[in-house]
Amino acid sequence: MIRFEPRGPVPVSRILAVSVAAAVAALILAAIPMAFAGLSVFEAYGLMIKGAFGSFFSFTEMLTRAAPLILTGLAAAVAFRAKLWNIGAEGQLYAGALASVAVGTGAISGPSYILIPAVVLAGALAGGLVMLGPTLLKTRLGVDEVVTTLLLNFVILLFVQMMLEGPMQDPMGMGWPQSEPILDEAALPKLADRMRIHWGLIIALVASLGTYFLLKRTVWGFEVRAVGENAAAARHAGIPVTATLVRVGLLSGALAGLAGVGEVAGLKGYLTADISPGFGYFGIVVAMLAGLSPIGVVIAALFIASIFVGADSMSRATGVSNYLANLIVAMALLCVLVSGLFLRFRIRFVGSPAAKETSR
Repeated sequence: MIRFEPRGPVPVSRILAVSVAAAVAALILAAIPMAFAGLSVFEAYGLMIKGAFGSFFSFTEMLTRAAPLILTGLAAAVAFRAKLWNIGAEGQLYAGALASVAVGTGAISGPSYILIPAVVLAGALAGGLVMLGPTLLKTRLGVDEVVTTLLLNFVILLFVQMMLEGPMQDPMGMGWPQSEPILDEAALPKLADRMRIHWGLIIALVASLGTYFLLKRTVWGFEVRAVGENAAAARHAGIPVTATLVRVGLLSGALAGLAGVGEVAGLKGYLTADISPGFGYFGIVVAMLAGLSPIGVVIAALFIASIFVGADSMSRATGVSNYLANLIVAMALLCVLVSGLFLRFRIRFVGSPAAKETSR
């Protein structure tokens, strides 16, 4: 008979090593269907590396794709730290994008140093308020936040579609369901000429450092970790569990909302219903690969972004579907989950000589 025994505290270095091993294992496992498709594995991965890092343009495209993944990964990591299972980063991203468009298309006027902070704050506030509802339902009524946050994704996306086909539709858009373009003064500046990379990446990196500082160097960060480890014990110790979870929910939603701001104000310039290919959901994978570490989120997001950008390039060169990227990401998540089981638990075979020797 097999018995799982809890391990003691796991060093951060071991968690990071497991994440790296999971990423490598995912690449190895993904090579199997590639080989069956008649594709040279080394050639395919070489094309992916070239597609993500082979030129300055491809490198900036990878960083552009990484920016929203960093923010949605942080949103998931912060919430999961407190055992607040936020699966709604996709909806919060769209809420942030919708709010930024509402402010940035002429609701207020002024120079860039007024409009850009207003757009950023509007997006963060919208994302935070979306997450506030499920958090209060969990803390007050015990409603499962996995269900509420997941279903809110579809509610918000339908609301965005309604707004884009109604009050917020661009009158010059020839009937297409898209918003008016935001004002030039409200757009995030580009980081490189003739490239799509923008200041959303800087916002994401600053958010990562700020989140790390909050969780590791503040009393509130200690309270978040305590609530995540054992909410009942934290409450007994005098920590305000409900208030802590509410603040965590607001921060998590705000981070996801910032991802929407970057996609609208930094990248596309206007809002459409397909502005996100699933950044909110992939943020969960990023957070898990990072071991819920805010700094690790940056590394994991760069890995996932390089997979997506590289797979697009490889697909154009070989004709193999770029859905291979989704396969690699899914395998990476599965590998992390399985390895996490062995990190937290030690397997004992009851009745074996080793178990008997341990019992003595």
